[in-house]
Amino acid sequence: MNAVKKSLGYVWMLMAPALICFLVYQAVEKISAASEIQRSNVALQWVIILLVFTPICVGFFIFGKYAISNEYAHLPESSTEIE
Repeated sequence: MNAVKKSLGYVWMLMAPALICFLVYQAVEKISAASEIQRSNVALQWVIILLVFTPICVGFFIFGKYAISNEYAHLPESSTEIE
């Protein structure tokens, strides 16, 4: 099970920057395709989307980093095991 956790950690760490790059690419594409009248609204929508999803992707990366370093190898079974 630890091997699965470790391999999924690499997946999370690779997926986080890929998602950010994909979102930025989509934002540029959609903003440039919008008409002059709608451009400010579309830009505002994409700024909000990027502001929401960037911390989520940073969390994915951190979760993957901890999974790779085997921080989840032994999870506590009771509250007395928590340091």
